[in-house]
Amino acid sequence: MDWWEALILGLVQGLTEFLPVSSSGHLQIGEALFGLQGEENLTFAIAVHAATVCSTILILWKEIAGLGKGLCRFQWNDETQYVAKIILSMLPVAVVGVFFKDAIEALFSSGLPVVGVCLLVTAALLAFAYYAKPGTKGKIPFRDAFLIGIAQACAVLPGLSRSGATIATGLLLGNKKETVAQFSFLMVLVPILGEALLDLMKGGFAGSDAIPATALLIGFVAAFAAGCAACKWMIAIVKRGKLIYFAAYCTIVGAAVLALF
Repeated sequence: MDWWEALILGLVQGLTEFLPVSSSGHLQIGEALFGLQGEENLTFAIAVHAATVCSTILILWKEIAGLGKGLCRFQWNDETQYVAKIILSMLPVAVVGVFFKDAIEALFSSGLPVVGVCLLVTAALLAFAYYAKPGTKGKIPFRDAFLIGIAQACAVLPGLSRSGATIATGLLLGNKKETVAQFSFLMVLVPILGEALLDLMKGGFAGSDAIPATALLIGFVAAFAAGCAACKWMIAIVKRGKLIYFAAYCTIVGAAVLALF
């Protein structure tokens, strides 16, 4: 992987991580267009996903700091309950990561048809959420948090947007738009950072002939910068309820992938 390929793919990851169009699917499309194949691509994907998590922390640091202060009071207050809901939402993806890791990695190497189909599924979810009755729940219930977590676990499939699946599920369950958007971005922090840490401990970010350390660094920085902009943009988009445009985009890209690959 050359530095300019890492730059482009990092920008793609940063922009698409928060937009409901599947960053993993777009990364696979980009890698196919550049002729990049192999296990090293998974390491690059983890690195740029970690970068977008860092951008989430930067953009939502006030909310994260508020949750931390609430936890330090050691009371069953709103902040403690919110963190408990986030932990509950992480259980499904933890189960998938522990017991189905090999199957997931096989899916990422199974070709672009899977990406195309999952993009069409993403489009359907976004369309359903767009036409659903506006939600009134100001606080996400524990049951809804778990169901949103199941949606996140399903979104490990390449082409199925994590933010699209979680936000659409939350909206279909009757939660308010701004509440779902923030919860969707916060619930992914620990799983992705944990996966990146495990890869770091195994030496996965040391670089190789296929992906030099310089390319990993460039991809990380590009994804972080683009992620900061996209995170703010996506929260505003969800509040305005403009998800139908992304449904149309995913339909076009998904159909194109199935037709061309």
